[in-house]
Amino acid sequence: MNLVIDIGNTFTKIAVFKQDELVFNAQYQQLDEEIIGDLLIDHQISRAIISTVKNKDDDAWQLFLAQSTRLVYFNAAMNRLIKNHYLSPETLGADRLAAVTGAHHLYPGNDNLVISGGTCITYDWVDAGGNYFGGSISPGLNMRYKALNNYTAGLPLVDADESFSAFFGNNTTSSILSGVQNGIKYELTGFIESYRANEKDLNIVLSGGDSIFFDTLLKNSIFAPCIKIEPYLVLKGLNAAIHNNND
Repeated sequence: MNLVIDIGNTFTKIAVFKQDELVFNAQYQQLDEEIIGDLLIDHQISRAIISTVKNKDDDAWQLFLAQSTRLVYFNAAMNRLIKNHYLSPETLGADRLAAVTGAHHLYPGNDNLVISGGTCITYDWVDAGGNYFGGSISPGLNMRYKALNNYTAGLPLVDADESFSAFFGNNTTSSILSGVQNGIKYELTGFIESYRANEKDLNIVLSGGDSIFFDTLLKNSIFAPCIKIEPYLVLKGLNAAIHNNND
């Protein structure tokens, strides 16, 4: 069994895979040795991989995991599935690289636009041959709501609302909902249109914690038939990286 760990800005997501089958997943604000120990026993883990958007840490649980399994840290050098043409590969977020790895592994032979919704929204394109050149980063859904509250004197903090579909707001709260959610919808469709201008058969792969929300925003668009929802895309990409470096 493979243990896959994705340390993000807000949460740490974990998954256990039997070959390519995801058999367990969870997310934590903080991991510890007890959690790791239970996973090792319950799932007979032999290999593990960690991807982190932070600096590599020597937490006790990571040292324990390294002593108990064949542990590797995901980086650009170990990725054999993707031809990485990013001009500064050392600054490329491991989560972005893992996401395009996952998309190319799941949908080989297709051009894939990976849209990941989390703390930030990232747009990353990998072509049918596995070539990755880069993408775009913009503020995430909750970051936009928090920014309006933090950087103004009078705007309230508003929660995202999947049921909101109005074109404009008629009070402050609904105006914020319109600005943030319609703004993201137009941003999504704008990026998709730009990429589809060059590749009509493009897969649109939605991942991350806001993937279902983004799918709701796009459900009535002309792109809906092209959308694939893969909330565990990063974890699947990391699992693919283990196989391609050990099998």
